[in-house]
Amino acid sequence: MLHGLWSPGSGLVLWHDSTGDAVAAIDAVTLPDPLGAIVQAAKFRHQAQVLVPGPNGPEKAQVKAHALAPERAAKVLLQELPAGAVAGDLRYLAHVARGVDRWVRAGRIVPEMRRDDGEWWVRWRLVGGQRQRAWLAELAVAMPPALQVAGSPGEVLEHLTGELADPIARLRIMPRLPAAAADGSAAVVAVGGGLGLAESPAHPLLGALLGAQPLASGSHRAAAVLEDWRTSITVDEPELLLRLLEPDTEDEGGLWRLEVCLRSEGEAPQPVLLPGDPHLVRTAGEKLAAAKHAYPRLRDLPSDDRSLDLFLPTEVVMDLVAHGAAVLREAGVKLLLPRAWRIAAPSLRLQVQSPPASESAVGLAGLVSFRWELALGDTVLSPAEMARLVRSKSDLVQLRGEWVQADHRMLAAAADYVAGRTDATETTIGGLFAELSAHPVIGVPLEDVSATGWAAQLFDAEHEVEPVAEPVGLKAQLRPYQLRGLAWLATMSRLGCGAILADDMGLGKTVQVLALLVHEREKAAAAATSEKDAVGPTLLVCPMSVVGNWQREAERFAPDLRVLVHHGAARRSGAEFDAAVADSDLVITTYALLARDVEELKRQSWQRVALDEAQHIKNAGTRQSRAARLVPARHRLALTGTPVENRLEELRSILDFANPKLLGRPADFHARFAVPIERERDENAITRLRAITSPFVLRRVKTDPKVISDLPDKIEMTVRANLTVEQAALYQAVLDDMSAKLRSAKGMERKGAVLAALTRLKQVCNHPAHYLSDGSALLRRGHHRSGKLALVEDILESVIADGERALLFTQFAEFGDLVAPFLSERFGAEVPFLHGGVSKQRRDAMVENFQSEGGPPVMLLSLKAGGTGLNLTAANHVVHLDRWWNPAVENQATDRAFRIGQRRDVQVRKLVCVDTIEERVDDMLKGKRQLADLTVGAGEKWITELGDDELRALLALGAEAVGE
Repeated sequence: MLHGLWSPGSGLVLWHDSTGDAVAAIDAVTLPDPLGAIVQAAKFRHQAQVLVPGPNGPEKAQVKAHALAPERAAKVLLQELPAGAVAGDLRYLAHVARGVDRWVRAGRIVPEMRRDDGEWWVRWRLVGGQRQRAWLAELAVAMPPALQVAGSPGEVLEHLTGELADPIARLRIMPRLPAAAADGSAAVVAVGGGLGLAESPAHPLLGALLGAQPLASGSHRAAAVLEDWRTSITVDEPELLLRLLEPDTEDEGGLWRLEVCLRSEGEAPQPVLLPGDPHLVRTAGEKLAAAKHAYPRLRDLPSDDRSLDLFLPTEVVMDLVAHGAAVLREAGVKLLLPRAWRIAAPSLRLQVQSPPASESAVGLAGLVSFRWELALGDTVLSPAEMARLVRSKSDLVQLRGEWVQADHRMLAAAADYVAGRTDATETTIGGLFAELSAHPVIGVPLEDVSATGWAAQLFDAEHEVEPVAEPVGLKAQLRPYQLRGLAWLATMSRLGCGAILADDMGLGKTVQVLALLVHEREKAAAAATSEKDAVGPTLLVCPMSVVGNWQREAERFAPDLRVLVHHGAARRSGAEFDAAVADSDLVITTYALLARDVEELKRQSWQRVALDEAQHIKNAGTRQSRAARLVPARHRLALTGTPVENRLEELRSILDFANPKLLGRPADFHARFAVPIERERDENAITRLRAITSPFVLRRVKTDPKVISDLPDKIEMTVRANLTVEQAALYQAVLDDMSAKLRSAKGMERKGAVLAALTRLKQVCNHPAHYLSDGSALLRRGHHRSGKLALVEDILESVIADGERALLFTQFAEFGDLVAPFLSERFGAEVPFLHGGVSKQRRDAMVENFQSEGGPPVMLLSLKAGGTGLNLTAANHVVHLDRWWNPAVENQATDRAFRIGQRRDVQVRKLVCVDTIEERVDDMLKGKRQLADLTVGAGEKWITELGDDELRALLALGAEAVGE
């Protein structure tokens, strides 16, 4: 008698229980082909463990067998098997195969992507669903015990049907396809219920499926997409829906009912009752078991005798809503909450009252009164409600007829803080900011600050400042946002509050400041102000490179302003300087001279001290930062497009110039804001800092259509490249070298080793020749040695084919020296490379040539040399070849193309290598929060503070890094 066994490792295993010669015994009854031919040729040398009858029941035995791969097994199991020579176990397997065949013929199959033997393969599988699960359940009950030696019935059937679906599908589909489709060279489409041949070439996935070839472009992501699609088309079964019902009593400690329902498409959810339709009960039971497997806290809960419903204590309800709902949703199970239910977070509100606005300056000494409020969601709590909610000691409470879920620990902390501050407290505005800075409430954000009177002009973002007419003496047409900027500057000056104008580069900070100076002088003249109260001069401090620009802009837009440039060896000093300042409206000097001539500058009666490119004082301890704070003035103004480049302390330094002592001592700021925000992303610290700083910072960005409606879009994307095998080997070698050094390195030596490794890893990701510095070719036998450079070539080929131009940025000049000649040869056009070693004359010629109508299609720039001061709007593509990991610096570089004058959408591509440090840090940068619309960059030094295990996890080479 011929037997069959399905083995997950071997496929179909044939064996016999004859006592004599195997072939002779089976030949007693002629077996039809293909089974007959297979048995005739089989040597039965395979060893298999089977169940055979024994004196005390079935027992395991080793027998000689012959194994068939799934492709041959499918043909055998689909043939007619004679009853006399074939045992029941083999006939059972044939019955399962014919069932799979019926599903295939009914079209209930879909492609899936699997990784086997190091390659991706596309195979057919059953679509699944409730009907197929019911069919498998019936088969499991009928499975002969002899087949269960390889596992439980469910495990055997899952593997059996999974392996047979693909070969059976091929047996049924392939003979019906034209030759061009059978080898994957053309696409197969549905035609009138059958299969037809499309005229266009097949998609690679379809070619791999029909041609039984590995898929070079396969990935875990693509496999997941196919699996999601398969799940979405199992529409023949009702879905499981869990409905949470509140307790019958108002006792918050009562049990909640979790009602188990099934819902068919287009119908209302129906509870599953016991006893009931066996088919529905079984379906609901299977789905509920899967839900319990996905979310184990549903196990071991009391249940209802008349249904599948569960009873949940409050603590499980809280976890279900907070965590379980997302887990269940991923498992395909929906959770419905009671209508009178909401999830709310506690937040603080601040009410500020002040007298009506006046013409007199108030500054940080202006008097205000304030009081605190605690809100749960949008509901402001009364003192009695706060006390009751704190006493409940539960995260789930009833408030004004609704069930509200809130973090009790946070709620109690906030209530404790607000309890003694509900009455109005009178202080100065500076004292209010000190209150905000010094008294954190951990985890509870300050969500809203509302104000009346003059303070509304500081705190209310929607409050329109008093409009200002465009100055008559200004020879420029201000855009609407620039006119509002002028009004804001005038208001801050009138109130005596220092200000930071933090507009994006290219939005015209210079012309707004010049407009302010002209406006003040025209207003004073109109009021017939006495000479004693005349507007004093403004000291403008800027980098040496823009002194001439300020001078020219003043002559062009405000020709009536008296401008004095304090610079050079022959600059005035002593009484001569005093007289010159008194006879000027605008005095322009540099940061270097600010520190050198601080005593001369301190002597003057300045109306205003303004710092252009104020990031030059981001380090509070430098000579020029200290000098800027020493120069007295009625009003202080900082101009910068990037008030925060690397650390929050930079913002503190600039604000400390504009409004001294606003943010307290550096050490206090570091503890209260810098550490919680930069390391912990503390929402409470972020909102408190925003409340303190936003009144004094005006930030507009070019991407806001309210600012510039005629500027095109900026489309940013992260583009991923795989490492080549050579790159992966070099990457791992750098990691191994760093790990060896870290075993003995401490302190600064350890930080140096980490930073050096980061640089080398970036070089490896760029190109092996960049890292090795051995002068080797960029290509080897015509093939790219760098996945990233291959990607760059593809991108530029598309850009140039469309008649467009691109800017490429790299932080490594040596990488640019490698790439520029390669691209020039590849595209048959000069690719200029602008870096720090290029003279000013050549730099200007490069820019002019690129901007010209017949200029080169590609320009390569080093990030530092090409990151500021250039107008390159001829390009509408920007490619960052390697990441600086500082969003502010990268955005400055991108703004060479994305600025006023650009007429096309700008596409910004940031290249990273898959499963390397580049991709992981890119994910971290995307997760960074913004503070008062200012990007907080972290640079790279934070990486050196990680522990060894965290460092290895961050830098480790992932499994998907190398391309196929």
